[in-house]
Amino acid sequence: MRIAFFGTSAFAAGALERLVREDGIEVAAVVSQPDRPAGRGRRTATPPAVSAARDLGLPVVQEERASERPPPADAGAVVAFGQILRPPLLGAYPLYNLHPSLLPRWRGAAPIERAIMAGDRETAAAVIELVAELDAGPIHGLERFPIEPDDDAGTVAGRALDRGVPLLAAALRGETSGREQEGEPTYAHRIGPDDRRIDWDRPAAEIADRVRALAPHIGARAELDGLPVTVWRASATRAGDGPGAVTVDAGRLLIGAGGGAVEVRELQPAGKRRMTADEFLRGRGTPPARAT
Repeated sequence: MRIAFFGTSAFAAGALERLVREDGIEVAAVVSQPDRPAGRGRRTATPPAVSAARDLGLPVVQEERASERPPPADAGAVVAFGQILRPPLLGAYPLYNLHPSLLPRWRGAAPIERAIMAGDRETAAAVIELVAELDAGPIHGLERFPIEPDDDAGTVAGRALDRGVPLLAAALRGETSGREQEGEPTYAHRIGPDDRRIDWDRPAAEIADRVRALAPHIGARAELDGLPVTVWRASATRAGDGPGAVTVDAGRLLIGAGGGAVEVRELQPAGKRRMTADEFLRGRGTPPARAT
């Protein structure tokens, strides 16, 4: 069978590599987004899936409107592509999507992040056949797994690939049949600037969930005495001195929340590298007094 792979992100790159190297899927073409500016310097960056395809020696097509020109194929694999697929591509051949959520919970662009933010203790890797309605197609495979208390988005994504890629390979080989989704859908909207901002009036556990949902790829944001920082690792504790109040104790950086406190374990001041809280505090003459 001729398989077309549609993907863009690092998650997609991981799926592509496993499909080819571990499951023996023959990919005729990889379709991805165009190169775009990214990062603080806004330098033009190649999508991770394109880099992976080139390493594998696969033909690459970068399309702004991929639906308009379906590549010749018998079936398609769609993984974190970043475009809504429409006719004529939708309907040209079966399209199977690897979606890291317990569908119909968390349809949409950011299922892993939204599940962790919501405090979900379970998610899944699901393979669906794409239809016109967003992430609403028949399920061809689904495997549940827990979200552990210390998992971040990267850990959950890796676990979803472990469980989901074999399911995707089976669907591409025609070894599966679909069943309709059951239950009330929820939607995982794209992560925006407001989602990254820490609100210290919220409960400590909720703040810690937000931090790990945005690590290691995006990061949660705050200010310490007016200094912008990105928070990469944090955990909830019981005692706190009120929202935003900073306590320094033997190299530990504790920030009060609406309930309890948050221990910031790893952070990144603007323009500097990531560092532990102890490194950050040792580099300052005076410990910060307040977080906003």
